[in-house]
Amino acid sequence: MLKRLRVKFVALNMATVAVVLAVVFTAICVLDYQQSLAQVNGALEATLAHTDPFGKGEPGGFSPPDDGGDPAAGEAPQSPKEADAEPEAAGQTGPKPPRIGGGKEAAVPVAAYAVENGALVELPTITTASIDDDVLSAAAAAVAELPDGNGSLPSLGLYYAKRTAGGETRLAFADMSAANGWMRLALTLAGVGVLALGAFFVISLFFSRWALRPVAEAWERQRQFVADASHDLKTPLTVILANAAIVAEHPERTVASQRQWLESTAHEAKSMQSLVNDLLELAKIDEAQVNETLAPPSETVDVSDVVESELLQMESVAFEADVALREDVAADVRVSGSASQLQRAVKTLLDNAIKYAGAGETVSVTLEVIKRDAVLTVHNTGAPISADDLPHIFDRFYRADKVRNRDDVGGHGLGLAIADAIVRDHGGTLTAASTEDSGTTFTLTLPRVR
Repeated sequence: MLKRLRVKFVALNMATVAVVLAVVFTAICVLDYQQSLAQVNGALEATLAHTDPFGKGEPGGFSPPDDGGDPAAGEAPQSPKEADAEPEAAGQTGPKPPRIGGGKEAAVPVAAYAVENGALVELPTITTASIDDDVLSAAAAAVAELPDGNGSLPSLGLYYAKRTAGGETRLAFADMSAANGWMRLALTLAGVGVLALGAFFVISLFFSRWALRPVAEAWERQRQFVADASHDLKTPLTVILANAAIVAEHPERTVASQRQWLESTAHEAKSMQSLVNDLLELAKIDEAQVNETLAPPSETVDVSDVVESELLQMESVAFEADVALREDVAADVRVSGSASQLQRAVKTLLDNAIKYAGAGETVSVTLEVIKRDAVLTVHNTGAPISADDLPHIFDRFYRADKVRNRDDVGGHGLGLAIADAIVRDHGGTLTAASTEDSGTTFTLTLPRVR
């Protein structure tokens, strides 16, 4: 199950990242294409701007650039043909090169033509590109019937701009490759995307283990929990069924004569009832920790009275176990929470200390105020808890001896787990320390109410 969950986790992450990268990279390519197309159209417009009808020429007609004549000197402006022929007279043999400098983007190569008597005449002063004759003929034929404006001729690989003014038509062409930079960008981004997905796959594998580790631990605890609960319920059920079978085999006997089997059945039933109650208590505490609205009752609890009351009840238990009780309980120590739950936590710690101290040993109980906290310390001498078992003593159904000795010491291995859950539910901590020299110490810390 965990393996399938991990595969789904990685697959979902990879799919999410792939979709995000695809959307982002597509947006980048679209924006790049639009920018390139705008640059091409801008270059076409700029080329035809030299012959714009709103320039200095005659109304409704095209005029050449301003450098065609000097009005102040009385020189007449040059005609388009004279301006177009000027480069040859000056010794120029090719298209006028694009201007550079000033930190501006490089100009897009544009071929400009005037339509005169049905024929195309190149405008060399504003042309920065050339077109093969057959391509030019096809382009002119395709554009001839089209209205003024900008467009594209995909079959010829050209963008065009057409302007008509004063009965004269001008055409400008640019190669479609000028706006195809997005294709190279798309290939680059595709390579980057593949590398990014590969790197993210490795990262996802690592983080899937890290993210699912609590799930794996919870799953293992749940599996162990079910196995341990089943074991602890199986034993009393087996005894109850066996006792019932024995009683049923002798219906002629009186109840008094079969009291042994009835008492055994009652004992096992009480054990099952105790286990079920513990499980219900854990379920309530777990639900309260998940749902904050189910927090424990907020009442002021005198922990000093709780500890004194539990010590009084444990005196007979300690006497029977030949364990000495020593106490040092500060008065009027108050906390906020549930009195019944805190009483159960204190009782569990005292019962556990007496149970595992051993005959002739001592249990010391101290309640004091340290800074802003109420601190309860329960210490017992005797056999310590091993270093291997110490980190697990608050686990559910855990027994340090690894042997199910419920009949010897009682309990189901849930007492300390419930106490720890109660303390955490009250915003406190419960810790344990155990060494061969000093014995075992449980320390319960709760926020104090002044």
